Amino acid sequence: MKTLLRPAVSLFVLLTAVTGVVYPLAVTGIAKVTFPEAADGSLIVKDGKTVGSSLIGQNFSDPKYFWGRPSATSPMPYNASSSSGSNQGPLNPALVDAVKVRIEALKAADPDNKLPIPADLVNASASGLDPHISPEAAAYQVTRVAGQRHLLPADVKALVSQHTEGRQWGVFGEPRVNVLQLNIALDSVSK
Repeated sequence: MKTLLRPAVSLFVLLTAVTGVVYPLAVTGIAKVTFPEAADGSLIVKDGKTVGSSLIGQNFSDPKYFWGRPSATSPMPYNASSSSGSNQGPLNPALVDAVKVRIEALKAADPDNKLPIPADLVNASASGLDPHISPEAAAYQVTRVAGQRHLLPADVKALVSQHTEGRQWGVFGEPRVNVLQLNIALDSVSK
């Protein structure tokens, strides 16, 4: 029995040390050297204070800010510890009702806006944490944000253009606007 137990325990301790300590430390060390910003969570710091991450959406509901995609996380919006979609299909009455409520909120915030409402302003992303909106979703909100901040719409459009990211490596994904970074830039312009 001892002849079997000793190698088993030794192997258990060795593999625990390698896979539970050595490997994670090595991967973290390599990540911090090669991708220091990403390894630390892609945090956005303003005036020495961390205000969020460029990878996780924030809840903006004030009309003077650009609004991001709705969040499907619970119990609170943009809860990174419960990243998931709503798993509601297009025929689910709860999803239909939620979209109607979101459409009404957008119309109430900007009643004169006759542009079609982009889908990403009323539908949550698969993760429920998407920090980006489409350039069309940003353009839909320009008039409201400009009016609330007493800025020229052309100036706000220019800011949106400055914060529009292209396709990754010119091929993957769609052009997008990081809402938190855009709102931070908007705050610095409006001061």
